[in-house]
Amino acid sequence: MHILLVEDDDRIAAALRPALHRHGITTTRLSEGRGVVDNLGGVDVVLLDLGLPDIDGVDVCRAIRQVSDVPVIVVSARGEVDDRILGLHSGADDYLVKPYVIGELLARVHAVHRRHRATTTAGPEDVISVGDVVADLHRHSVAVAGRQVALTRKEFQVLAMLARAGGAVCTRNQIVAEVWGRTWPGANRTLDVHVATLRTKLGRPELVQTVRGVGYRMGVPDAGASGGE
Repeated sequence: MHILLVEDDDRIAAALRPALHRHGITTTRLSEGRGVVDNLGGVDVVLLDLGLPDIDGVDVCRAIRQVSDVPVIVVSARGEVDDRILGLHSGADDYLVKPYVIGELLARVHAVHRRHRATTTAGPEDVISVGDVVADLHRHSVAVAGRQVALTRKEFQVLAMLARAGGAVCTRNQIVAEVWGRTWPGANRTLDVHVATLRTKLGRPELVQTVRGVGYRMGVPDAGASGGE
């Protein structure tokens, strides 16, 4: 596995890189946000500090998401709930607050890498059609009435999970655990925002139906009652 470490603190980088190398992980280190997008080739996971000297890490994360679905773990001293929500909304797959235990960092690295590999090695049978909405779970692409719709990685993962469930209800806890890999205060609000944005982008608000007090399920467009809030 190869990690792109975006960290401006030389002491942290000097301590972290040997620890990762001892576990068979190679690293490339950048001390600034500038150049991150140009160095994503061959990278399996990005460890991204938010407090960079040139560009805010949130903006770097957004720039990464415009060109790549590589897993991103924010590793930051900003530990407030709003900071974590902002980091996840910007496209990060996970958020770890400094200081941390190296064992937990390694576990999270392997978890996001495992989830990413599972979605990128799906077979061609993972093309699901619901009405005029077609989701290709392997290519991470969605089309509505033949028109491609751009979704963020998290929005796509929520849609894919509901599509695979085939109309069965997915609880909020199940979705958060599967898509984000963990829970935190405010996780339900984050999920609701992603679902609302997903409905808007698809232009099919009845496709993702709310099961009040439980979670969400995939509906059939134009098939009856809407599942809105």
